[in-house]
Amino acid sequence: MIRDNIRNFCIIAHIDHGKSTLADRFLEITHTVEKHTVDQILDDMDLERERGITIKAHPIRMNYELNGKKYILNLIDTPGHVDFSYEVSRSIASCEGAILLVDATQGIEAQTLSNLYMALDYNLEIIPVINKIDLPAANVERRIHELANLLGVLDEEVLATSAKEGIGIKEILAEVIEKVPPPSSEIKETRALIFDSQYNQYRGVVIHIRVFDGTLERGDEILLYSTNKKYQIEDIGYFSLKMEPCKKLEFGEVGYIIAGIKGVREAKVGDTITQAENPAKIALPDFKNPKPMVFSGIYHR
Repeated sequence: MIRDNIRNFCIIAHIDHGKSTLADRFLEITHTVEKHTVDQILDDMDLERERGITIKAHPIRMNYELNGKKYILNLIDTPGHVDFSYEVSRSIASCEGAILLVDATQGIEAQTLSNLYMALDYNLEIIPVINKIDLPAANVERRIHELANLLGVLDEEVLATSAKEGIGIKEILAEVIEKVPPPSSEIKETRALIFDSQYNQYRGVVIHIRVFDGTLERGDEILLYSTNKKYQIEDIGYFSLKMEPCKKLEFGEVGYIIAGIKGVREAKVGDTITQAENPAKIALPDFKNPKPMVFSGIYHR
């Protein structure tokens, strides 16, 4: 694997600005899925599709060839609701770049700015994109100028797309490859960031990680910084449409580990994973104890 050919990026946008639809087009153009299999592929919860809001972050690895070079594109999807700002921050912290997506009919909104400032705090490369240019109500030139002014770039640096119609998708991926820097590492010890986790009733907790330094392999004994507990990696791999096992994950890669952890409270979002035998001296920054959120619907008859 050539580290220079890895790109880790996310899409940040206000609710209903077309983030999930753009992700669908990326999966199609990289042949990760066949065309028009189902809308909102990464939103696999019924509530997510019903409300058009991403609740759980879904990472996915895509293979893409440009100008004769093969690239690994890790799209780390972010929750779309404002209540999940900490989870969004962990997904953003796992990336080197972000697509800033703005609806051409609605313009820049509060959540757009909130996520943008968060991405800038982590020194992400920002790729500005105007979406829904095919709609009659779209004011493309005005929105491009607004977004260019916000970021301090030229109007021609703002890309225009219609995720629904598949317009401008190749240009966005080319910009991701051109502008988003490849991952780099400064220390020899292993450090990986937990940016999400989920519970599997047969296998326990599946931890979603971005490896920042070092390597994690099947069989390694790991240490979780916040709890100081040790576990052994039983399975490791990366995310395609399903979990794909592999021998190891090296720095710069995004994937999952299963280590016999019984509850998600033991694998806290934002925590640092390191090797138990030779632990890193410093954990990855900005860990907080996440606040649990519950969605409920109330109906009055």
